[in-house]
Amino acid sequence: MISTLWKCLKKRLFVSGGVTCGERFHLGVLSFVSTPDTLSIGHDVYIGKFCTIQCSGRIGCGVLISNSVGIVGRRDHDMRAVGVYIRHAPWVGDNVSQAQQPANRVDIADDVWIGFGCTILSGVRIGRGAIISAGSVVRHDVAPYEIVAGNPARPVGRRFTDAQISQHETALSSGDSKL
Repeated sequence: MISTLWKCLKKRLFVSGGVTCGERFHLGVLSFVSTPDTLSIGHDVYIGKFCTIQCSGRIGCGVLISNSVGIVGRRDHDMRAVGVYIRHAPWVGDNVSQAQQPANRVDIADDVWIGFGCTILSGVRIGRGAIISAGSVVRHDVAPYEIVAGNPARPVGRRFTDAQISQHETALSSGDSKL
């Protein structure tokens, strides 16, 4: 009972704006999720401790986001506002149509693992089954089942062979996956 109450309270305190969450959503201690527009989070998503997610877009199902990850806008403040301290410059969230632009959104497909301490900048799509190595900074799209690492993140390998991807996809679609 206390566990259920804490989950409900935590979601109300640390998830705000137009965020929708699927079933079996876990939010780690001192993690914050907000959006200037809408953010859809799928089923079976785990967000670790000390994460900050402040963007519009989508996080698919079965996604694992490790501790200390930031998923943020790359153009949140108008740095070209003359005569205004950057602290008071217009923010992307002040204009809903701007928040909806692809450059201000993040699309994380199903079955993605984002390692400890990563930063994901808006305007990117992370393909199904991709792995983002710890400490990476993702500024560009990541292909399905690709493993990336570094700053900026670059491809370093593939998660599965083509045959293994086929087996994996079949198992996931038939419900044979381990939940």
